[in-house]
Amino acid sequence: MSRGVLFVHNNFPGQFADLVQVLLARGVPCLAIGQGHAPGVQGVKIARYNLPRGSTPGIFPLATRAEADLLRARGAYDAAVALKNEGWDPAVIVGHPGWGEMTFMAEVFPKARQVAFAEFYYHGRGFDVGFDTALGGETDIETVLRADAKNGIMAMAYAQADAIVTPTPFQASSLPRRFREGARIFHEGVDLELIRPAPAAPFVLDDGRVIAPGTPVITHVNNHMEPMRGLQVLANALPRLLAEVPHAQVILIGDPNRKSYGAPAPDGMTWRDVCFQGLDYDPARVHFLGRVPHARMLAALRLGVAHVYYTYPFVLSWSLSEAMASGCYVIGSDTAPVRDAIQDGVNGRLLPFFDHAALSTAMIAACRDPRGSAGLRAAARATAEAMFSRAKGREAWLALLREMGVAIPAD
Repeated sequence: MSRGVLFVHNNFPGQFADLVQVLLARGVPCLAIGQGHAPGVQGVKIARYNLPRGSTPGIFPLATRAEADLLRARGAYDAAVALKNEGWDPAVIVGHPGWGEMTFMAEVFPKARQVAFAEFYYHGRGFDVGFDTALGGETDIETVLRADAKNGIMAMAYAQADAIVTPTPFQASSLPRRFREGARIFHEGVDLELIRPAPAAPFVLDDGRVIAPGTPVITHVNNHMEPMRGLQVLANALPRLLAEVPHAQVILIGDPNRKSYGAPAPDGMTWRDVCFQGLDYDPARVHFLGRVPHARMLAALRLGVAHVYYTYPFVLSWSLSEAMASGCYVIGSDTAPVRDAIQDGVNGRLLPFFDHAALSTAMIAACRDPRGSAGLRAAARATAEAMFSRAKGREAWLALLREMGVAIPAD
């Protein structure tokens, strides 16, 4: 069977959605391996696997993640064998090794070259773990070791990869030196034609109320409504904003019931419950929309006088690239991932992560003088065009795959 590209991703297509479509359009055969809940992509055969069991009760705690990754690795191996038995022989395997599925691909397809997508390499210190001691307390040594141990199976995939791709300089910096030195840095990008500055439209809330264009609106997208993306800082900054700007409205997008990237909230609560508990604010002006269709999120971004994006030292969110592409005035945290995209006073603002008073001041200023950020908004869009262009990301991927031996016709 014609050689093509095998994509391996627990939640296929994940970061590879656009690349898959481009390859299919150019006649390159594509197939995929994903877990049982993976969505389908028209034109791509997906070999799905299901886990036969969960983690071993009472297993040594530091081995929990490794066992889970190896269970997924074995499931993906079986799926790959099924594809091979059908005659598939991919030239290149492109995969996200974060869940373990890439581990045994070379045993099934020894001639295929491998490209590993490096989203994040975990660290017990200096990155997301232990960053916020106010919520999590001092990081104990077991927490540090568990974070380090999460890399064990993933590192095997990086070690055998022919190429490593990572989206941003910060994400590259999370890799060990031997992996980092050969990594290619390019972002998969966003659709800059679809996501662009445009006039705001009236925004209908779930209860039927309408926010009119020209209203001072602050937006915040936080997929899991969690502290890792600064929810606690924004929550503490809101009472002063709402008191000093009587017409201000706040739109928050994200599902508080989804499992967070960081530690779970205590006592069965959500992090939204924890972060807003005891705060004196007007709930009629703070709108929690939950998960929304993409078009609704973009409409909210266009309505805002400022978009708040905070993050621990962790993976840069797609929401930031989309906010910048929309021409938002971004008020961001002065943390390493955000510094890759925002320069303070050039294309947005950078503030100390834990200084909620500084965030209040910045949001109030944005509400009182929305035209004052026009230059920063234009610069944010220009940065998105330079850093987050899907067309540029696509060409970088195609060039790499050609280098790896995939025959890709010109457009």
